[in-house]
Amino acid sequence: MIDITIKHLRYFEALARHRHFGRAADDCGISQPALSVQIKTLEDMLGTPLVERGPKQLRLTGYGEVFLERAREILKSVNELGDLARASHSPLIGRLRFGVIPTVAPYFLPQFIKCLAKDYAGLDPRPREAKTSKLIDGLLGGQLDTAIVALPVSEPSLHEETLFAEDFVLVRPLSDADKPVPNAKLLREMRLLLLEEGHCFRDQALSFCTASSALPRDLMEGSSLSTLVQMVGAGIGVTLIPDMAVPIETRSASVSVARLEHPRPSRTIGMVWRKTTPLSDQLKHIAQTVRASL
Repeated sequence: MIDITIKHLRYFEALARHRHFGRAADDCGISQPALSVQIKTLEDMLGTPLVERGPKQLRLTGYGEVFLERAREILKSVNELGDLARASHSPLIGRLRFGVIPTVAPYFLPQFIKCLAKDYAGLDPRPREAKTSKLIDGLLGGQLDTAIVALPVSEPSLHEETLFAEDFVLVRPLSDADKPVPNAKLLREMRLLLLEEGHCFRDQALSFCTASSALPRDLMEGSSLSTLVQMVGAGIGVTLIPDMAVPIETRSASVSVARLEHPRPSRTIGMVWRKTTPLSDQLKHIAQTVRASL
């Protein structure tokens, strides 16, 4: 009989997710040598290697890929067993693993944490900042309980709960403060600074500027909203940012902020979670509490 434990599965899943022994060990709260021993023990029990240990890169073997899929299913079921017990408590207690997209985290996360601290004293918030695609993977894989993202995500297995909606504003150099506010057509003729590919906010901003399906003539990219605003302050171009980001991102930049004409570009922010999670009712209550506090 092969004596595989849940701990073995958690260690292997972390290694497969990080593809790095050091980072996986940190995630699991053990030393790198200890993690290596546990993975080698697991491979010995199975009688076949799970990973290819290259000098610069770690890869899963073919069997490792199959084993990972089954391991994640088992871990997801085990987590949901624990969630069943937590679901019996109202309000929710214990660890809450949630994700937040980068264009929301710096501006909304402090308020969200304060709301949890006030109304859910027994909760232990564990936030993770990442792009939407990674957060969805974390939800589906059972590594996250919920995520704060731009809606809709259009994933059939996830429930979506709206928190709030907000407009996008135009950020221009301070010298342009008295100029007329351009419409979407004129924005396509300007040097537009947007986030790099992979950010949902980029797609939302582009959808406003490309009603005729033509990309802006002079498009530049940045890695964060802060970088974009600072580039505008240096006179490089213009950008769109969400309303919540204005107080933080414009306080140290020589820029002006203008509200676009109707219909203004906007986005809806909400919480998403697995429809099958036992914590669904508690998460809905948290969403309602946060929505009421805004």
